[in-house]
Amino acid sequence: MWVDVLDLRDFYAAPLGRLVRRVLRQRLRALWPDTSGLRVLGVGFATPLLSQFQDEAERVVAVMPPVQGVMHWPVDQPGRVTLADDGALPFADRLFDRIVLVHALESSAHFRDLLRECWRVLADGGRLVVIVPNRRGLWARIESTPFAHGRPYSMTQLTRTLRDTFFAPVEKSTALFFPPVWWPLFTSWTLGIERVGRRLFPTIAGVNVVEATKQIYAAPTQAANVRRLKDYVLAPGGTAPARTASRIQQE
Repeated sequence: MWVDVLDLRDFYAAPLGRLVRRVLRQRLRALWPDTSGLRVLGVGFATPLLSQFQDEAERVVAVMPPVQGVMHWPVDQPGRVTLADDGALPFADRLFDRIVLVHALESSAHFRDLLRECWRVLADGGRLVVIVPNRRGLWARIESTPFAHGRPYSMTQLTRTLRDTFFAPVEKSTALFFPPVWWPLFTSWTLGIERVGRRLFPTIAGVNVVEATKQIYAAPTQAANVRRLKDYVLAPGGTAPARTASRIQQE
């Protein structure tokens, strides 16, 4: 079930949402310390995390699905958001170097199609980061936050889903260890809480964060074709081996 775009906007505009944005942006920046010259795509409701890349990346754009709704971004600048179905991204193959999914995978009824579309538009050697509610975390149980909607994932479920759709997980992480309620002291304690939580209590995090690469398989007939070509190489003197000549006649 997709969360309405207005509810997402209001959440990230509130003090608790601003704190969540701060933590998730730091986690994403730790994975992507430099996006200079890269093309970055956000899918779902990723705009709170994308603004940090605007001044360094070659291109930063976002996709929001029709069932969620769309809002203009960035404010007071030309729009960089498009409305598109989660199973049909309106981009050419291998266009983006980085893709981040936030408030997307857990909500999509066709999550495998969504991931296959991300695989298609991701450049060879590109990186995908997926942020989803943790099945064991408290954030998936408090309906006043957008992380309590849709299907939460355990880390095992998330990595298996990525592997099934031709992604190879390379970095697993967690975030949001403070409770899903606003308390002013959380602002100054956040970094300490996150460090301690990741080190000692990773299974109770609010979200699971996995970075993955695009997995590419060689064509299964390639080796067979090479062996077949070797059979047709002429022997010294310009004559084909007898067994090869007989195969040519049969074909």
